[in-house]
Amino acid sequence: MPRKSAAAHAQAELESLVADLRDVLSRKELDAVPEISRLRERLDDGVAALRERASQAAHDAAERARDVAHRADNYAHDEPWRVAGVAAAVGAVFGFILGRR
Repeated sequence: MPRKSAAAHAQAELESLVADLRDVLSRKELDAVPEISRLRERLDDGVAALRERASQAAHDAAERARDVAHRADNYAHDEPWRVAGVAAAVGAVFGFILGRR
């Protein structure tokens, strides 16, 4: 079973906390308190804004990853012998290290 990343774990904890808070705020006996209605609205607005920011951050990270991959691909096509040389050197180092075991 794969481990959750720190971000995924934090998101799961936040969602659990928000669910618990919503459960508390949804109790019928609190409907008579005007501040609770405003608090519910603020909670919903905050969660929506947080989801939007998280979605935008994920989109930005994917965009940067695509850009880096595109640059690496261009470099590999522009400098194939240099890339092959570096790959051979890294392979030789790993072979040397593994051969000493």
